[in-house]
Amino acid sequence: MPADLAVIGLGPLGLPLAQAATAARLPTVGYDPDPHTVAELRAGRLPAEGGDGSLTAAGIRRMLSAGFRPTTEDAELGKVRTAVICAPTRLGEDRALDLGAVRDAARTLAVRLRPHTTVLLESAVHPGTTEDFVRPLLEAGSGLRAGRDFHLAYSPSRFDPANRRHGFANTPKVIGGLTAACTEAAAAFYGRFCEKVVRARGVREAETVKVLETNYRHVNIALVNEMAVFCHDIGVDLWDVVRCAETKPFGFQAFRPGPGVGGHGVPIDPAYLSYRRSSPGHPLRMVELAQEVNGRMPRYVIQRCATLLNEHGKSARGARVLLLGVGYKADVADQEGSPAREIASRLMEMGAQLSYHDPYVAQWRVLGQPVPRADCLYEAAADADLTVLLQPHRTYDLQGLAVKAQLLLDTRGASPAGAAHRL
Repeated sequence: MPADLAVIGLGPLGLPLAQAATAARLPTVGYDPDPHTVAELRAGRLPAEGGDGSLTAAGIRRMLSAGFRPTTEDAELGKVRTAVICAPTRLGEDRALDLGAVRDAARTLAVRLRPHTTVLLESAVHPGTTEDFVRPLLEAGSGLRAGRDFHLAYSPSRFDPANRRHGFANTPKVIGGLTAACTEAAAAFYGRFCEKVVRARGVREAETVKVLETNYRHVNIALVNEMAVFCHDIGVDLWDVVRCAETKPFGFQAFRPGPGVGGHGVPIDPAYLSYRRSSPGHPLRMVELAQEVNGRMPRYVIQRCATLLNEHGKSARGARVLLLGVGYKADVADQEGSPAREIASRLMEMGAQLSYHDPYVAQWRVLGQPVPRADCLYEAAADADLTVLLQPHRTYDLQGLAVKAQLLLDTRGASPAGAAHRL
């Protein structure tokens, strides 16, 4: 059966989209240039270890039974009515987004692009990327013109792993097209499996929605991270402060501190455009400061670890330290941008004897070395000089953990009040 949809890029953005489309009975093909990824999916396994409850190996098998076809054959891209580019973008050392995977996806699609196809981009990008970077690639490779021969639009991904309340279907989908007809074509597609579609004025507005949403998260987390350090210094319980503040029915949204900020939604500063030689020249100063503040948190966690050990007559060198939860958020295996790796690296450099526990991650390497995985969580916590909770997975009994651990540092404020040292 010919597919209606091609999802290009079967990673954290593409697989949830393919799952939602397949559940809505849209014939879907998934294209990825990585043979290992495709082989794992065809075998009914997740290409990355673990899952998050919403995307599991069982879910992949259900998708396959419903007709989902993972492939490395780009010829499949020429048989669909809609193609969605979900290629990963990461922040490079120069703070510019790496658009290499988006470029490769666009070039691969362009060779197979047919008239009247709807092309959508969901990757996190700078405003202007769809029109100034992706459009020329598609037009040059296909000989077709966007807005006339095929539809082109952008829709920011809003999938939140492990969120049991908001899934793909009941999260409003923002879209913005190159033309009004492009917007309507995108709306018709997403309307088949999303309860609400929100039309932006244009493609750049839709792209900037992603910039605002991502930066809003990072800036507010930076603020509460600074408050965490401030409150600790003056002996104030920040979590009680947040608990009280969030009762305000207007003008406040609660954010909570942590050991750092991870995930695929990196903070985006439009002053750093990777596909142009010039930039607008107006950096987002709040975003710069937020990156600086959030980037300091792993070092602050290490400082707290060393202080707690010293207060209990122990040195970091030779101390047995157990890290709990190494993904970038609770109940996921994905380690993209997780602060756990930097925290582990610094502890190892200080001479600590490191181990970890994570129900979603069976193996973990830091500084090129395998980190021992604790088989029995509570025995490991009782044996460790210091246990550091980085992610409060739902499977953790935090009350029981606090009783068993010799010394517990809770970086997420998830333990019962008074049961652990909090960040």
